[in-house]
Amino acid sequence: MSMNEQSGDTAKSSNEKTCFIKTYGCQMNVYDSQRMEEALAAAGYRPVASAENADMVILNTCHIREKAAEKVYSELG
Repeated sequence: MSMNEQSGDTAKSSNEKTCFIKTYGCQMNVYDSQRMEEALAAAGYRPVASAENADMVILNTCHIREKAAEKVYSELG
């Protein structure tokens, strides 16, 4: 479970940066997303549980797996 899924959305201070990462695809994508969360946390970003409440949104997908790519295209509209 990612930090995004663990944390709840709470009111943020005016200078706090937030991020949301949605992962599609294989276990390597899950690992990559965890590494991105760690790097962003070190840069001062706090993960939130929804894209609507985030300053930065990352959709991490695997284009090799067609179903994962289709899901991210659907997410984008």
